[in-house]
Amino acid sequence: MQQKIKKPYASAGVLALLLAALLAAVLAGLCLGSQPYTLAQLWQALCTRGTDDPVWRVIAFVRVPRVLAGVLAGAALAVAGVLLQAVLNNAMASPNVIGVNAGAGFFALLAAVVAPAVPGAMQLSSFLGALGCALLVYLLAWRAGLSRTTLVLAGLAVSGMLTAGINALKLLWPEIVSTSPGFLMGGLSGVTTAMLTAALPYLAAGLVLAVFLSVDLNVLCLGEESAAGLGLHVTWTRFAGILAAALLAGAAVSFAGLVSFVGLLAPHIARRLIGTDHRVLIPAAALLGAAFVVGCDIAARLLFAPFELPVGILLSLIGGPFFLSLLLHHKGGRVYV
Repeated sequence: MQQKIKKPYASAGVLALLLAALLAAVLAGLCLGSQPYTLAQLWQALCTRGTDDPVWRVIAFVRVPRVLAGVLAGAALAVAGVLLQAVLNNAMASPNVIGVNAGAGFFALLAAVVAPAVPGAMQLSSFLGALGCALLVYLLAWRAGLSRTTLVLAGLAVSGMLTAGINALKLLWPEIVSTSPGFLMGGLSGVTTAMLTAALPYLAAGLVLAVFLSVDLNVLCLGEESAAGLGLHVTWTRFAGILAAALLAGAAVSFAGLVSFVGLLAPHIARRLIGTDHRVLIPAAALLGAAFVVGCDIAARLLFAPFELPVGILLSLIGGPFFLSLLLHHKGGRVYV
């Protein structure tokens, strides 16, 4: 299987452009909203940091956590998508398509019901749910014949069952869901710095593991037999990739809710821009996913102002057609065609 590798200077240029796009999205996210601020007002508020300044309070306690949540969730889900597509060797794989997000969401809500006062319980349960769901879908697809269609169907079946479980929790304990109304659709409006701090260890561990696996993923994408012949432990690499994806997706779901399609869109677009070398594909997908979620969140705030859409709705409207186009154009189950 031939890999498409970009030249180093081209990759550096694309990464620089993606970083610039992310910085622009962050600035726009801090300035735009129901009450827009100029860059001068933003700079003055950041310099003075006066607790009596209403601009500072809005930026510090509302917009900064929201923008950070968009950056972290977008980067985490995008990298999780890269990992799943590589270790499963399937272009359709992403956290929402194979049910990882649904598993994380169900167990996160279950933890909120069973242990609402236990610190970190929601984040840990979200990670365990994501990991268990990913392994279950992989096992089911492997037993039935690991192909693109089988993996997607197994993911849809597991996701459907877990979504039914989420709806049951919503009906039996409506007060739990009412405290985070954007969770089921994927939203950033209620995110706090405490939620981000609790998820940060899982995000950091997942990103470090993803970077550590980047060279092995390049070898794995040569084909299972070739990778084993080069001395790669294929089973361990696949498990480690699924583990890293579960850490990232579970952490993102714990504060951003059931955000969809970022893990499908960002890896495919990044691969077109920068090639298939995972050493640069992982950071490129992270930057692209972060900028994409922050940008969509800004659009969701402004499109129907003063009413606000959860960002997950807009992401689904964009990602659904993209997913259908992949189904129509990819003839085989491979990532690189």
